Amino acid sequence: MFDLAEYTARTQRATNAMAAADLDAIVLFAPESHYWLTGYDTFGFAMFQAMVLDADGRVDLLTRLPDLRQAQNTSVIPHDCIHVWPEYAGADPAADLARLIEEMGLAGKRIGVETRTAGLSHWNGQRVDRALPGLIEASDLIAGLRWLKSPAEVVQIRRAAQMTDAALDAALATAGPGVFEGDIHAAMQSAILSMGGEPAGNETVIGSGSNALLCRSFAGRRHLETTDQLTLEWSGSAARYHAAAMRTIVVGAVSDQQRAMHAACQEALEACEAAIRPGRPMAEVYDAHAAVFDARGLSHARLQACGYGMGIAYNPIWVEFPMFYAGNPTLMHEGQAFFLHMIVMDSDAGLAMTLGHTVLVGADGVERLSCHDTGLLQV
Repeated sequence: MFDLAEYTARTQRATNAMAAADLDAIVLFAPESHYWLTGYDTFGFAMFQAMVLDADGRVDLLTRLPDLRQAQNTSVIPHDCIHVWPEYAGADPAADLARLIEEMGLAGKRIGVETRTAGLSHWNGQRVDRALPGLIEASDLIAGLRWLKSPAEVVQIRRAAQMTDAALDAALATAGPGVFEGDIHAAMQSAILSMGGEPAGNETVIGSGSNALLCRSFAGRRHLETTDQLTLEWSGSAARYHAAAMRTIVVGAVSDQQRAMHAACQEALEACEAAIRPGRPMAEVYDAHAAVFDARGLSHARLQACGYGMGIAYNPIWVEFPMFYAGNPTLMHEGQAFFLHMIVMDSDAGLAMTLGHTVLVGADGVERLSCHDTGLLQV
């Protein structure tokens, strides 16, 4: 997906970070790390697979047979460094991983490991602990490098944002009284896929009526009523890079309360954007969000986080941690991408209002990647 020079630069950054952490190697289980480092692209992380990066930049992959050609075709891993663990009753791929590490000359060395990932279940993690005692927690090493996007990565995030905008255009053109939610979702996905995108690393959130107050996807679709509300959270995905957005669309007449909720979301979004500055803690963005909603009497309806990083993502979620929440000391940097979501869910009133988009952090602040304005949407 990227040229060899890009992957070489990423490997150099990774080995530099390993040296700074006094690690001789790292065992990677996160599919995002596999993809970022080598281009290896698969949902095979649902089974046992691991990538080992040593201090010299050598990358070896241990995976299942169905992913042998997947690795050969999608990654820059040398074919003789792709290893298949044998499947049979009583097979122990963690023991095979230990043997691979020994064959790489890493026995007894300081080896880091990623554990905070959907690519390593607790069950498999216990097997790894037994086979390789003494591994050092290093979940933030590659993840931290992925926060800062290269120019080539920014190109893909911008492409994803264009797809996200096209999906909203499709939703607005389709939605209306009596329209089936499934048709709206289909139009959005068609817009993304026809532009060369892939299914996102998170299911699209789509809900109307009382379900407009939900922040998660769920089974079952309904038809929009004459007066209704429709909440959407979605993202384009270009080369696995994301640029999420979130909007609540009012169907039919707009109430004064909905206008007030939307105005609060606009004010909060602008406050969050103003708070994003390189070198400042992420907590300041959350505080800006909370201050606006609390001042408008919406503390009961806001959430306890207001966004997170964007980048490479695989199922089940597109979140690039950490999130914007109270007290988060993580410093922001130029070259990061963030999804800011202003969410007000008023259960007492039965009303939802959301407003969110992806921004890119520059030296002097943020750039909105969406071409859509933040006005109230009505169909």
